[in-house]
Amino acid sequence: MNETGTTRETERHGPDKGLGSARALARLALLCIAGAVAAVVAGTGHWFVLLLGLAGLGLAGAGLWWALAHRGFARLLGALLAIAAPVGVLVLYAVSGLWVVAVVALAAWTAALGCARSALRRLRKPHGMHTRTVRPPRRAVLIMNPKSGGGKVGRYGLVERAEALGARVILLALDTDPDPVALARQAVAEGADLLGVAGGDGTQALVAGVAAEHGLPFMVVTAGTRNHFAMDLGLDRDDPVSSLEALSDGVELRVDLGDIAGRPFVNTASFGTYAHIVQNPDYRDAKAVTALDQLPDLLAGEAGAELSARTDEERLEAPQAVLVSNNPYARADPLTGGRRERLDTGALGVIAVRVGGAVQAAELALLGERASGITTLTSRSVVVESDEETIPVAVDGEALVLPPPVVCTIRPGALRVRVPRERPGAPYVAPTVDWYRVMRLAFDLSPHARESHDQATSSRDKNQEQSDD
Repeated sequence: MNETGTTRETERHGPDKGLGSARALARLALLCIAGAVAAVVAGTGHWFVLLLGLAGLGLAGAGLWWALAHRGFARLLGALLAIAAPVGVLVLYAVSGLWVVAVVALAAWTAALGCARSALRRLRKPHGMHTRTVRPPRRAVLIMNPKSGGGKVGRYGLVERAEALGARVILLALDTDPDPVALARQAVAEGADLLGVAGGDGTQALVAGVAAEHGLPFMVVTAGTRNHFAMDLGLDRDDPVSSLEALSDGVELRVDLGDIAGRPFVNTASFGTYAHIVQNPDYRDAKAVTALDQLPDLLAGEAGAELSARTDEERLEAPQAVLVSNNPYARADPLTGGRRERLDTGALGVIAVRVGGAVQAAELALLGERASGITTLTSRSVVVESDEETIPVAVDGEALVLPPPVVCTIRPGALRVRVPRERPGAPYVAPTVDWYRVMRLAFDLSPHARESHDQATSSRDKNQEQSDD
């Protein structure tokens, strides 16, 4: 929305509409917490039994750690504990008659989280990436991988559909080791005015680097397996055909492009445990078995290089895993469906994990991404170091080996991305709840809320003065 549209929206609904609803939701969240506390107090004669619920969750986390970090009998015991602890707590609640108390308290706590997240969401300014209308390309070239996504290119008839819209399609050869960079450079030399990819994130990143180098627009067709980049662009991952609408009725976004040791990446560069595992040639065909086989040595520090990482303001010592992302994720869980709210902040996201034993694993189970073993921050550059001659790195899912120090940077606004005018948008990911901020909002003590109110009021008064003149 442009500035004029925003001003009119403010005049129509009033500057306090968003702030008022956010404050009401924050107060409702606190009332729900009070309800949860009241439900627990109702079972005050069984405090010990209620506390066992938290202990069970912690034991489940510790059991999961033993299952991942050990082999043989210790792994079996850990797995049994991870399953038996929560089941035992449920049985104990049922036998003691506290299941009603537990259900009411859990429902109130869930409602409190929902209200708190909604309140914090309403405080944020609109954050959609700016788009501009552009003319359709005349010599678009799309590079397609027939194997990607289990054969989506052939299954959805993407070649024929793209050619019907005037694009030239280059299919990656299945019997050779294709070089998408060379194909993209050749297409540019032959006069291409748009480069696109129907394939995985790794191929997309390489071709995107060529497009950025030559100032050409880049296009994504959601024919990959996961399509994380496409999701954060707001494309429909279940309908690759709809991506082709960018050729006839498209708009353009300016997004950032990550760089690792001179190689572009659109999603993530991962170091440490995950990067070691994906180096194994058996990983593609047997992911779970391969991971379980290697994790004990990696988590114990008996295999793999010991890492350290430097950001703009912090040094991370001996993390087990470091994930550097092209723009930060909304939560510290990009491997489990997380997403980035924007791709144009000009900053890398950094998530470092260090879990040293069962105690920290239990803390992680109780506190999630707020646990001491997880560090989340942003930075313009990240330098990963090691005493080894080379370290494994997973870049947009591709397994690489690079000599340290490995430098990751970001190129703000380097990539022009052509997307369909009509697209579903990325799914909303609720922000992590900051209860201190929720309390300040509920009692009208939030500096952010007051600043938003003052800005809105100032904008309204300024427009009123212009109208009077």
